[in-house]
Amino acid sequence: MRIRAAGVAGALTLALLAAGCGDKTDKSTASDNPSAKAPTGELVIWADDKRSAALKPFADKFGAENGVTVKIQAISKDQQTTFVTASQQGSGPDVMVGAHDWIGNLVQNGAIDPVQLSDAQKSGIAANALKAVTFNGQTYGVPYATENLALIRNTDLAPQAPATIEDLVTAGQKLKTEKKASEILCLQVGQTGDAYHLYPLYSSAGGYLFGTTANGDYNPKDLGVGTPASVAAFKKIAALGEKGSGALKRSITSDNSISTFTGKKCAFLVSGPWAITDVKKAGIKYDITPVPPFAGGKPAQPFLGVQTFYVAAKGKNKALAQEFVTNYVTTPDLAVALYQAEPRPPALTAAFDQVKGSDPDLAKWQAAAKDGIPLPSIPEMAAIWDPFGKAEAAVVGGADPAKTIEAAGKTISASINK
Repeated sequence: MRIRAAGVAGALTLALLAAGCGDKTDKSTASDNPSAKAPTGELVIWADDKRSAALKPFADKFGAENGVTVKIQAISKDQQTTFVTASQQGSGPDVMVGAHDWIGNLVQNGAIDPVQLSDAQKSGIAANALKAVTFNGQTYGVPYATENLALIRNTDLAPQAPATIEDLVTAGQKLKTEKKASEILCLQVGQTGDAYHLYPLYSSAGGYLFGTTANGDYNPKDLGVGTPASVAAFKKIAALGEKGSGALKRSITSDNSISTFTGKKCAFLVSGPWAITDVKKAGIKYDITPVPPFAGGKPAQPFLGVQTFYVAAKGKNKALAQEFVTNYVTTPDLAVALYQAEPRPPALTAAFDQVKGSDPDLAKWQAAAKDGIPLPSIPEMAAIWDPFGKAEAAVVGGADPAKTIEAAGKTISASINK
């Protein structure tokens, strides 16, 4: 999620890779329990490196209990595109681990099946996480962790959490004047923008990407980019840009936003749970609070991302995959192991309750997500990232807000309706 705009845009292009996943990325494991029944099938799970290691003991146990061979393959690059390609070629896995906002594209490509969760199992999953994996009225994955942006604050430089973005700017400018910091805010923009990281401010200023239907689903026919509301929002963003207060700068990028904060060059960082490891290593005293809104504005809504287990529609052992995803992934032990591999708030409430006592940050991330909304998983979202991001970067650099975001809206609309 650190480079959300680039990662999602790349993954959601349907330019499929020419080759699937070869031996170079195959880090297979299988149960070697001599007491297990003779294997009667094979379950193949694709995940990234960290989750592959955490899953291994549970995969081994599942294999022993069900008399099957379980293989875990570590796929860490171009995961979504690789999965779609392999699925179409008949060489994909039975279970895929990935982000919830893949769902629209995966369903459109016939790559995943709905999962069969009981009402009791659904009630044990955080409601916002369950909503994120619901598409066209069906549950298309089992959530295991959530993530969202928040304001991470160096408490030595900024003891008090700012109530508004204007308060943050004032505090940051004072630190610059006192030569205690060189930047007001570390929020990644870069030369091509970053819609994911900007969204809390854009939403607080009244902007939106897609409207919703009566049942709460995103409505691709209601595009919010290029509307008067988005123009008003971008005028507020322009005031934070390089020709305004200087709080938003193109020189703050996905590569340096966290390191600038850990180097004590700014007191405020807008980022997610993935930043905390570096913050702790740097010995920074920190706190986590919601991204502040504009004064008099709407709440600053971060996107909620949900890490998810999918059942591959073209897997060779779909019954085994359903069993593993619905009855193993929904156990606290597995959820806690995945949390320990990478500390993000567990979506399973029993697992969250189990680890929250040893990690005070979890409740803070949860509080920062109170006004969050699921990152849109509809296929049309692919059309948003690049034009919106480039419009952001241009406006931060001083371009006319109205003309820039209206042009972006026309580009996005043309792409959606072609």
